[in-house]
Amino acid sequence: MTANQPPVNILCLKWGTRYGPHYVNKLFSSVSRNLDRPFLFHCCTDDPAGLDPAIRIIPFPENPGIKRGWPDILVKLLLLKDGFGGLQGPTLFMDVDIIIMGRLDCFFDYKPGEYCIIHNWVSRRKELLGRRPAVGNSSVFRFEAGKSNEVYEAFLREMAQAEDRRIFNTEQAFLTHAMKKVNWWPEQWVQSYKWNCRPIFPLNMFVTPKVAPDCRILVFHGRPDPDEAIKGFSDGKLHHYTRPAPWLAQYWKE
Repeated sequence: MTANQPPVNILCLKWGTRYGPHYVNKLFSSVSRNLDRPFLFHCCTDDPAGLDPAIRIIPFPENPGIKRGWPDILVKLLLLKDGFGGLQGPTLFMDVDIIIMGRLDCFFDYKPGEYCIIHNWVSRRKELLGRRPAVGNSSVFRFEAGKSNEVYEAFLREMAQAEDRRIFNTEQAFLTHAMKKVNWWPEQWVQSYKWNCRPIFPLNMFVTPKVAPDCRILVFHGRPDPDEAIKGFSDGKLHHYTRPAPWLAQYWKE
């Protein structure tokens, strides 16, 4: 890669109080350490206080008509609107509660110009029974900014269905539907801390989580969050108990 290449985009979202600015700053630092090509890092947020000055701020958009309240996770559908944040070109969206474990250039080299997303995880029982639906997990997905307005237009047309959890139980289910043709990231690149690192019950009570080789991005969907995983996590349910994983701190840092 050469320095005169047009920069690619890294995009994240932050609103509310669950994730402080240090989550975004650590993501920015991790991308800087693991992406060779030129990039611009953008954060769409309702509160830019505490963010690294090098991060480009995109103001949080207004409610397009969603009836169940705002802000809402359905904001991810607005990111693909032509002209959103002035973005153009290859754009990799990442949730702020992920940990980058390895090199990231492959996420731009893989099937360029096409939609790419995680194939969402299901329980081991469902997977063994062949019941893994063709639904993405929107923690990490790539699109072409300026050429993905079809997703936004589908959202406007089908907004009532998109916010009806009886039809699309998550925003990522509607996102997958609206993209029409998606490519799954290779399984080893993006892994789930809960499904791929935490041992199954009862081993989770005694064995420290370990990451599998070749993981580039570790996703923390639900709980624990990265800081909880480092310290250890318990919500009172034995099968959710997670022993401390201090080794994560070498990756999750500014």
